[in-house]
Amino acid sequence: MQDVDYAGLVDDALDRLKAEGRYRSFAELERVAGTAKATLCEADGTTRNATVWCSNDYLGMAAHPEVIAAVAEAATYGAGSGGTRNISGTTSMHVALERELASWHRKEAALLFSSGWVSNYTALAVLGSVLPECVIYSDANNHNSMIEGMRRSGATVRIFNHNDAAHLESLLRAEEAPRPRVVAFESVYSMDGDIAPIAELADVARRNDALTYVDEVHAVGMYGPEGAGIVAREGLESEIDIVQGTLGKAVGAMGGYITGSARLIDLVRSYGTGFIFTTSLAPVVVAAAHSSIRHLRSTDEERIALHSRVATVRAAIEAEGIPTLPAESHLIPVILGDPTRCRQAARLLLDHHGIYVQPIDYPTVPRGTERFRITTSPLHTDADEQALVAGLADIWERLELPRVGELPVPISSGD
Repeated sequence: MQDVDYAGLVDDALDRLKAEGRYRSFAELERVAGTAKATLCEADGTTRNATVWCSNDYLGMAAHPEVIAAVAEAATYGAGSGGTRNISGTTSMHVALERELASWHRKEAALLFSSGWVSNYTALAVLGSVLPECVIYSDANNHNSMIEGMRRSGATVRIFNHNDAAHLESLLRAEEAPRPRVVAFESVYSMDGDIAPIAELADVARRNDALTYVDEVHAVGMYGPEGAGIVAREGLESEIDIVQGTLGKAVGAMGGYITGSARLIDLVRSYGTGFIFTTSLAPVVVAAAHSSIRHLRSTDEERIALHSRVATVRAAIEAEGIPTLPAESHLIPVILGDPTRCRQAARLLLDHHGIYVQPIDYPTVPRGTERFRITTSPLHTDADEQALVAGLADIWERLELPRVGELPVPISSGD
């Protein structure tokens, strides 16, 4: 029998990524607390200062004084939680945070997970597998975590056109036999920055006797009363059965969660392997998230500063003729349309302007729509903004990248 050349097979797979310009390298960062700055550590041991324009710490809460103080206090409980929630990992801190999350979203109950990805994957896997003959109706642009959860469930999955309530309704009405149904979509789509017509989708779901599941990971903290998200902004809390969110973006910590009726939350808690077999969040993380949410519920200061900065940055970028996708959210997709040029542009921005943005390519976005996703924060200054726009304009000229009107930009989806 001939031996399998595992090393060669692995190298071939990696070489294919490199040939396509899609091989990803990580930036080693040392963030400067309370600013949008970081020190980047290169492979050769050298360092450089940079302004970060691609962080998901949208509101700068990771280093907020109240959050840091809560972390310091919780450190007295130890570094880890000690086990899964079913063994010894349920503390009064976890319970208190879940009650806060349920209150935030005007729901009966909440359930914590180790990440937003795990909460989507687990919840949809449970709904699709436990509800007999379940059909899940999924927006075409849904996140990988939602797609993987649906696949894991074994349920029938029907894809409706992105943000298209009429297409969703046609699919729901085409179902001949009465079966449990779940309509799953996001509120803010992270790669295009567009916002779902939640009221229309929820109305279609209700008229066709389907549960609604909304991913709000790119909305919680930044929209609506007390920062509870787009569902809350639209006054639709009673129309959505499960709201999923993350603690790792605007909240500034880590972890994920779902909120909903006590019955639905108990179902996921009891059947969800992604919850049952995972060590619970560390006390310092729970404390950080809880402190951050209490702060964000008490003031609009960070939200106002964020959206003000988004408006000026977007206007300045577009004034240079640099292609962006139109979006009403805080996300600014800047389109390059080629994976190699995208990585080259990112490197030049860092080398010549001290600006760090991460290139985004397939499979996160469709081929031909490679991009930067510019994210602002209240920590960015006017000087940071001016440097970003000047840097982008310089790189567009250096690389002779297409300006507005020169690059066809199909709407896409992503991570």
